[in-house]
Amino acid sequence: MKNRNIKLTIQYDGTRYRGWQRLGDSDNTIQGKIENVLSRMTEEKIELVGSGRTDSGVHALCQVAHFKTACLLRTAEMLDYCYRYLPEDIVVVRVETADGRFHARYNVKSKTYQYRIWNAPLHDVFERKYEWHVPELLDMGRMQEAALLFVGRHDFQSFTTLKTKKKSTERELFSIELIKEGSRISMNFRADGFLYNMVRIIAGTLVEVGSGKLDKNALADIFARRERSLAGITAPPHGLFLTRVEY
Repeated sequence: MKNRNIKLTIQYDGTRYRGWQRLGDSDNTIQGKIENVLSRMTEEKIELVGSGRTDSGVHALCQVAHFKTACLLRTAEMLDYCYRYLPEDIVVVRVETADGRFHARYNVKSKTYQYRIWNAPLHDVFERKYEWHVPELLDMGRMQEAALLFVGRHDFQSFTTLKTKKKSTERELFSIELIKEGSRISMNFRADGFLYNMVRIIAGTLVEVGSGKLDKNALADIFARRERSLAGITAPPHGLFLTRVEY
């Protein structure tokens, strides 16, 4: 009987993976790699539940997941085992025994994602795999003004590539924080949840506002018309990091 509920906090570089979610036709996913190691460790078939799915090429500084097991290993031993057998671009940084009712996805109150941009004519050779290089100068003032229009509870249908019509596209975006340090721009998005590609599309839209390709006054109409084609481009995945999950 699987009576222990184990909570993991995980960091990963998503560059070479096809996202978080286990796929039937590939074992090259974050969830798949961790489940394989946990299954060998516990000698059970482990099903790992994450706080949410990150797309192919997206990274995490703080992904949270849980699994049920009858394994009697101490949490410190589990941590050591994961560190020894997982690939070096996936690290379980914390293992805890959680309350039996804890659920990594259903109990989430908010998530924070960070999107990173290098805004200079030449790219940063060392960070090029983890930042979107935008060579044209961006107007931070215009971007800040536009960001405020996204905050609050809205229907984000225009800012997702979610195909189904059955799921609600309403979300509450608690805050968007834009920080510029030299040529580096960091965008922090905190919400009660995110739709498929939502952060990347908002980031791409804000960049188009900052470059003058899109007027911030058009955003109200883009929200109202609920059409993905009206919003900005989808920013590339390699600049996106899941940075915090709150319960």
